Amino acid sequence: MKRGKKYLDAVKLIDKSKKYAAGEALDLVKKTSFVKFDATVEAAFRLNVDPRKADQNLRGALVLPHGTGKVSRVVVITQGEKAKEAEAAGADYVGAAELIQKIGQGWFEFDVMVATPDMMGQLGKLGRILGPKGLMPNPKTGTVTLDIAKAVKDIKNGKIEYRTDKVGNIHAPIGRVSFTVEKLSENLHTLYDQLARIKPTTVKGTYMKNITVTSSMGPGIHIDEESLKAKA
Repeated sequence: MKRGKKYLDAVKLIDKSKKYAAGEALDLVKKTSFVKFDATVEAAFRLNVDPRKADQNLRGALVLPHGTGKVSRVVVITQGEKAKEAEAAGADYVGAAELIQKIGQGWFEFDVMVATPDMMGQLGKLGRILGPKGLMPNPKTGTVTLDIAKAVKDIKNGKIEYRTDKVGNIHAPIGRVSFTVEKLSENLHTLYDQLARIKPTTVKGTYMKNITVTSSMGPGIHIDEESLKAKA
């Protein structure tokens, strides 16, 4: 794969054979971001898990202390009093059958979908559309719930979802390049603590094989896990 001059210049700032302390790595992420927009900073965890095993197919959500720098557009599928709660909490779109039909026709002007349990039967028919896009509400991520107000507020305040991919990696945003190193570090530690806490009991040997941070289109920087444990 051919790389551009700006990327190659950024790579020169990184020692590929070194694992950096978290703060130093995040400082380098900011220095090696060469795009003109406020790039997303992402953390990648290579885990020693087998996603084919139910207990090792990790999935969940958490609220980062400083958010992600992006305010998500939230659609809530519900009715009655819960619809009023959703609107009061700041949901961007609220509806029931008519909104489900609109989505089925190809409308996707939202980032996260929340639903009350009573609507999941109707939403099920959109599984083939919502599933591949990662938009189907799920109890594990708190997006199927009766506490609609909390769900909407958490998402608006920087809640992220995480799940293992087919080879056991977890990728998640932890902020923007414009964030301070301190804010990025606190967000990263929050994610690390969560993944460490949910380590499956059936995993043998090293759980976290590799931890990397990067910015949009920027080079990856390896992190020394010990520097994250120090604050855990």
